[in-house]
Amino acid sequence: EEYNGTSWTGGGALTTARDFLGGTGLQTAGLAFGGQSAAPYTNLSSTEEYDGSSWTNGGNLGTARLKLAGAGTQTASVAFGGNSPAVANTELYDGSSWTDLGHHLVEGKTTAAGGSQQGTTTAALVAGGFDPSPAIVTTSQVYNGTSWATSPSMATARRGGAASGTATSCLGVGGERPAQSNHTEEFAGETTSFNLKTITDS
Repeated sequence: EEYNGTSWTGGGALTTARDFLGGTGLQTAGLAFGGQSAAPYTNLSSTEEYDGSSWTNGGNLGTARLKLAGAGTQTASVAFGGNSPAVANTELYDGSSWTDLGHHLVEGKTTAAGGSQQGTTTAALVAGGFDPSPAIVTTSQVYNGTSWATSPSMATARRGGAASGTATSCLGVGGERPAQSNHTEEFAGETTSFNLKTITDS
């Protein structure tokens, strides 16, 4: 579905139905990758590109996975983390194919906030999610194009939330902790912690 600032309308359907996928880009130049197919629930490596009306197949991820996150544009995106089982590797998409960069997360994460565009291929942020323990965590990490480093933690541990913004100015919204939550937090840069804005659960 597409949002015009006021209402939602139906857009083109994905070629492959899936859940727990990663996504980046804009309404007229979107990217969807990875995830899980319908029964028998297979981890996917396939990528699809959206032109504002329909989806077409792009290059496959090197590692099939679900519950991953991403940042960037349709022609320059990074995909990171996920569950295949848990992975920490980062892949770069150039508009046609994915390349494993060998840049691993400090700690592997799944269902972390980062499914929405949250930065670029040289300045991305991922927060919360499940670590390999497994445990729901508050930790966040920032990416500079060559390596991941720890950054200030969220105030509330959560998984499966949504995120938007940049690596220095972003929002983390909703998720589970473990119950469903309506908490919103904002991040304002490397020297500033996440700030809890809403404390009432729904």
